[in-house]
Amino acid sequence: MTTLLVKNASLLVTMDDQRREIVDGGFFARNGILEQVGPTHQLPPTADHVLDLSGCIVFPGLINTHHHFYQTLTRAVPAAQDANLFNWLKTLYPIWARLTPEDIFISTQTALAELALSGCTTASDHLYLFPNGCRLDDEIAAAREVGLRLHASRGSMSLGESQGGLPPDRVVDREEHILADSQRLIEQYHDPNPGSMLQIVLAPCSPFSVSGELMRQSAALARAYGVHLHTHLAETQDEEVFCEEHFGLRPVAYMESLGWMGRDVWFAHAVYASPAEVQKFALTGCGVAHCPTSNMRLASGIAPVTAYLKAGVHVGLGVDGSASNDGSHMLAEARQAMLLQRLAASLSGASLSATDAPPLLTARQALELATRGGAAVLGRPDLGSLQAGKCADFAAIRLERLAYAGGLHDPVAALVFCAPQQVDYLAVGGRLIVADAQLLTVDVPRLIERHNAAARRLVSPEQAG
Repeated sequence: MTTLLVKNASLLVTMDDQRREIVDGGFFARNGILEQVGPTHQLPPTADHVLDLSGCIVFPGLINTHHHFYQTLTRAVPAAQDANLFNWLKTLYPIWARLTPEDIFISTQTALAELALSGCTTASDHLYLFPNGCRLDDEIAAAREVGLRLHASRGSMSLGESQGGLPPDRVVDREEHILADSQRLIEQYHDPNPGSMLQIVLAPCSPFSVSGELMRQSAALARAYGVHLHTHLAETQDEEVFCEEHFGLRPVAYMESLGWMGRDVWFAHAVYASPAEVQKFALTGCGVAHCPTSNMRLASGIAPVTAYLKAGVHVGLGVDGSASNDGSHMLAEARQAMLLQRLAASLSGASLSATDAPPLLTARQALELATRGGAAVLGRPDLGSLQAGKCADFAAIRLERLAYAGGLHDPVAALVFCAPQQVDYLAVGGRLIVADAQLLTVDVPRLIERHNAAARRLVSPEQAG
């Protein structure tokens, strides 16, 4: 057995059921599971490993519910900088068609390194195209080296342009192969147990890139094995038009017709949901991965997050693909979520001084989206807060830094209101991944070098060669 004592944190933000914020707090963990959380003087005096976090604010590891790791290779591509979603995709599909297994490995480590340094301990990724021998296994192998928890979504595209879909035919796959590979991945890798480091998710890409039959069969396969389902939905008005023209239904109704409703389902974006559809999510237990930066970057719109929360819908945060963000910083995403919902409130037409004015999303609510919210969306009751029985996943940031100067009247709010910072410490299951602001598991300078070489080859093969 291995024990860990974290002590003397200036402030411990538990996000537990009582939302305790403990001055001079800490916790005691055994084999990566929390046993005691409270003031330092109430904890055991020693352990196998002792970490003194004096001067730090400590909070639960952040949970990223939607990403496309491979897109770190195509950040800020000139031709895609000012396009909406459909045109952005059409510009990048031919570039992504050149991806290799090594590209998947390198980009996964780059995205996870960024996430770790931003306070993230669990990430869900959506890999939906597999050219040139790429496999989800490449991502899984890369993630194991970094040390973050991974929900690896076996995405898919089967509906090419020749069949009325959006992606070019060369990046789509046969549905029989998609289903067979999905079953292989579940049987080989999926760990449903508490404390799991790896879970498999089935994730056909979107209504405009897969057939309804693949959606149905993916749902049946997922439920036979007890794994979760994920897809993009209602991200743009273009998608709404596409679904109504092709299926005679709005996107949410189309998903319902395919059996894609339930607590085992979460949707990325869900920007265009009517009040009735918000209630449908709440009644069926569907979750939402809110991606505010991506929605702003692609001019997609503002998701009705306040309405979701009021209705009781589980909402987590996603940094989304790093070609539509163009970064992987979870604290930045929490800040963006808070600010965007405040903008939405001001645009609602209601007077913000009225007694029935729409509420402003608070810093603590935004942080909760990134912790408890993400855990609920992914179906991980073992994550999302610092309380006995849950995993010892935590992040810590030193408070005495320039960005927080003058803002320590409320350190929790400062995490979200002030400029996003990198963490000083990060642990997954009690194992340190970041210490003294340095990533311990990956050679970052070497990774950057490899990643930039791969990006140059991918985007400008004539120059790289």
